[in-house]
Amino acid sequence: MADTATQTSQDAPVSISSTAASKIQKIMRTKKIPDGYGLRIGVKGGGCSGMSYVLGFDKERDYDQQYEIDGIPVFIDKRHGLYLMGTTVDYHDGLNARGFTFENPNATETCGCGSSFAAR
Repeated sequence: MADTATQTSQDAPVSISSTAASKIQKIMRTKKIPDGYGLRIGVKGGGCSGMSYVLGFDKERDYDQQYEIDGIPVFIDKRHGLYLMGTTVDYHDGLNARGFTFENPNATETCGCGSSFAAR
């Protein structure tokens, strides 16, 4: 069963930049995210460098830890914490790039598109 105790942003293995938090909060307000759903941050196998990031709205699952970061409920699978430790989720809205990005200090290798990585 999922860990139902909500932890603070200081306990979270990830951080969310103020720009990304504003964009996520806007999406939550305008897209009618269902009650009980939160922002899932995680990893999955695949991608050109070995692992890909997961970012989207989902309901809580077994093995999840729940955090509240800038008023955003965040779900992270306990098994993914090691790969995400110290990662910052950011959002860019420029001419050359637009969308969410991950700055992961554990990544030893990343692909050209920045959506997959290899970790130490």
